[in-house]
Amino acid sequence: KHWSHELGSGLLTGHWDIWGSRWASDYQNRTRSSWVSGAKPTLRWRGAQGQSPWFIEAGVGVSYALNHRYLSDFREFSTRYNFASHIGIGYLFGEQLKNEISLRFEHQSNAGIKRPNPGENFLQLRYARHF
Repeated sequence: KHWSHELGSGLLTGHWDIWGSRWASDYQNRTRSSWVSGAKPTLRWRGAQGQSPWFIEAGVGVSYALNHRYLSDFREFSTRYNFASHIGIGYLFGEQLKNEISLRFEHQSNAGIKRPNPGENFLQLRYARHF
């Protein structure tokens, strides 16, 4: 069970967002891929005392590049560990609202721990299934 707290006309909940992704970029005339995994505590607000299928959310956590640092022709991350933060809006649907689709803005960087620290921004259309 996740944490929850009434807030205004809705319900604020907290959960862990555990994820994996593949970042692909052009690097020296070829495609270079980085496999990235992460975890972040996320706060989500749903209106109508938590009954609305619509939600807004925000989270801050960590990520790790599993195979190597992210490099492209235009950016070079200096660390495999980075911080990940996001804000988003989404919609829950299906049996017991176990499916969701969301639009997120995400930022990843090492927060200045080591240079260079160019960071990377992503606009994500995401699908998730809750177990």
